[in-house]
Amino acid sequence: MTDECEGIFDSHAHYFDARFERESEGGADAILRTVFQKTVKTIINVGTNPSTSRAAIAQAARYEGMYAAVGIHPEDGHFVREDEALHDLTVLLGMPKTRERDKIVAIGEIGLDYHAERFGEVPLDRAKEKRLFEAQLELAERLDLPVIIHDRDAHGDIFEIILRHPNVRGVMHSFSGSPEMVREYTRRGWYISFSGTLTFKNAPRVREAAQAVPRERLLVETDCPYLAPHPMRGSLNHSGLLVHTIEALAGLWECSVQDAVDVTRRNAETLFFD
Repeated sequence: MTDECEGIFDSHAHYFDARFERESEGGADAILRTVFQKTVKTIINVGTNPSTSRAAIAQAARYEGMYAAVGIHPEDGHFVREDEALHDLTVLLGMPKTRERDKIVAIGEIGLDYHAERFGEVPLDRAKEKRLFEAQLELAERLDLPVIIHDRDAHGDIFEIILRHPNVRGVMHSFSGSPEMVREYTRRGWYISFSGTLTFKNAPRVREAAQAVPRERLLVETDCPYLAPHPMRGSLNHSGLLVHTIEALAGLWECSVQDAVDVTRRNAETLFFD
């Protein structure tokens, strides 16, 4: 049974995903109305291409506690025309007044993903992934926006590229790296975010990494509708289930669940709103 808590900040969600309409009566809106009435205070709705970024903005407009991130995910990047997609993203980001109007607080989800290539599922264009990643980091630096980084089976290349952009700040989302990588990122001012994988019984490395993160640099997220935490693993994930991940974090920190909620909320507010 979960502890009572309030003020949860879900730093990474995808409420435009079609799974919500397929698997939940009333779709994403029914879930969001419920979670905002209960334990959740803030959600960052994260786009993966210009189209879903526009959807994230539209959803954020309907909820006081929801904000948007816009970007080109490395997997989506394989299916876009590079120059056209970057132009569309630049238009979405607009001017400071339009970003404030649209509640855009970050560029993301961006990065590299070599996972499908490793398993021979699809041929990947690594050069294109890297170009899109670097172009979006340059945008973030120019506009002084934080970034949300996707890193799957690409740890070395991600780190090398980030080192070339020392003025960019942001978060490594749903972190899957080592404690050594945690130390390299956090000493450079980066935040590290953990999803439901923190609760998985077969993921001790993730918990070791979480223990290496300074408390002032750790965020929590759902990555919903994916990565539902134990004991809901495999089901449709949503922000109301984030409490299970926070409970796991509180166990590592040996603190109350509410304390873990408060710390991770303050960290997220610092990154996205300060």
